[in-house]
Amino acid sequence: MKIFGIDPGLSGAIAILKDNKVLNIFEMPVMSEGKKNKRQLNSALLANLIKQNIIDDEEVAIVVEQVNAMPGQGVTSMFNFGQTFGAIKGICATLELPIYFVRPSKWKKHFELINSSKDSSRTKAIEMYPKLSSELAKKKDVNKSDAILIARFFSETRISEEN
Repeated sequence: MKIFGIDPGLSGAIAILKDNKVLNIFEMPVMSEGKKNKRQLNSALLANLIKQNIIDDEEVAIVVEQVNAMPGQGVTSMFNFGQTFGAIKGICATLELPIYFVRPSKWKKHFELINSSKDSSRTKAIEMYPKLSSELAKKKDVNKSDAILIARFFSETRISEEN
């Protein structure tokens, strides 16, 4: 099974795993909008990115981090975040792909990352995939690490549920 782990949001990322091997990692595709050049999701590019990474009749799971509004975040940023989250759901529905949601607390607990720094998921991903250390070298790459761990969580917990 090919698993797409998605850390939603405009700074998010998509990781594609098969047999717990990372096949690809992408930053969330974005584009500029309006006079202020605000970023928004490039939904067409995201849909193409997903389609291009699926072989005919291949078993696929799209696993998206289930996130909610957080105290202190602005109304505009939460609206934009919700728009991106909704677009991801819409793309999966249109492509007829199964979508699963996982709360951050669930996958972070699985990898023992509760109450640790945001950057600790990057450290964990590098420990698990040392060959990816150059792709995860920058602090901003924490979103790629999150996407990897979201997919890996689904892989590990789904297998144990089936056995």
